[in-house]
Amino acid sequence: MELPVIDFSPYLEFSAKFSSEPVKLEEEFDTRLKSLCSEVSRTLRETGALLVKDPRCSAEDNDRFIDMMEHYFEQPEDFKRRQERPHLHYQVGVTPEGVEVPRSLVDEEMKEELRAMPKVFQPFTPKGPDPKWRYMWRVGPRPSNTRFQELNSEPVIPEGFPEWKDTMDSWGYKMISAIQAVAEMAAIGFGLEKDAFTSLMKQGPHLLAPTGSDLGRFGKEGTVFAGYHYDLNFLTIHGRSRFPGLNIWLRNGQKVEVKVPVGCLLIQTGKQIEWLTAGDCKAGMHEVVVTRRTIDAIKLASEQNRILWRVSSTLFAHIASDALLQPLGHFAESPLAGKYPPICAGEFVEQELAVINLKGNK
Repeated sequence: MELPVIDFSPYLEFSAKFSSEPVKLEEEFDTRLKSLCSEVSRTLRETGALLVKDPRCSAEDNDRFIDMMEHYFEQPEDFKRRQERPHLHYQVGVTPEGVEVPRSLVDEEMKEELRAMPKVFQPFTPKGPDPKWRYMWRVGPRPSNTRFQELNSEPVIPEGFPEWKDTMDSWGYKMISAIQAVAEMAAIGFGLEKDAFTSLMKQGPHLLAPTGSDLGRFGKEGTVFAGYHYDLNFLTIHGRSRFPGLNIWLRNGQKVEVKVPVGCLLIQTGKQIEWLTAGDCKAGMHEVVVTRRTIDAIKLASEQNRILWRVSSTLFAHIASDALLQPLGHFAESPLAGKYPPICAGEFVEQELAVINLKGNK
């Protein structure tokens, strides 16, 4: 199955035209745009993922970002470890390989689900913690007064990368803009107010969080870089990676290898949107592994003398730490709403981080 590609251009043009006239915006919202919003919400509900084309995020922007991150990840380990901040839950700076534990290794309920899956759809079994590095860079303003200071900490800049802040901020803000458009369209498609999600995202602890996986050391087919898991945040967005390897699971249990076309972005649903929709839109399950297609890309990169690090240009968009996670609008009447009791978003994040070994030491 190929995921559909949704072009944001008509929605963005419409929003810009009527941004100062919300009443007119409601009146003029035509059938075509309503249909587009319905397609966004339906695809997120059925697949947990969405391919989008946003004219504000170009393939060149993605390349510039990946070029810099490849250069960073190929630095010696002792250099990279200077940017490590375990006491801040690894929510800024670098997370070394061998720290993040895939949920499928520690969650007993998830292990049961995996055993019940047809063999053909089962994920690869990780041998231990993920052998990938990750860099966390906060994007957007943070609240001046919050109960969750460590989730809103100051960024860490590595020495010798003068372009670091501009490159991270530029790509990060473009990705957040794309997420906000998806969040508005999804809200309309779900029958909620247009700003139902985006109003809760204001001053959220959004993180640009690229991963780096060393294909020179771990390039064997079947190597698991990110074991089967869901994301704990609201929505996750990725630019196209230079090396394939991402598998996702659809709502019906089918496993699909994702192919992101050039110039497109991939959106995935996280646990916070599941909470806000009382499970109508589930957090998407996924893994990153070395596949046959990854091996082919490694061979080609080697022939072209390119860097053999698989970089994902990932951003985690969050609900604000001090906001309440609870089913919204008509989802509060769902028979499943009881499974999603009100909880502060920051508290929810800390609980989830502890499970996957990113809570660190105070």
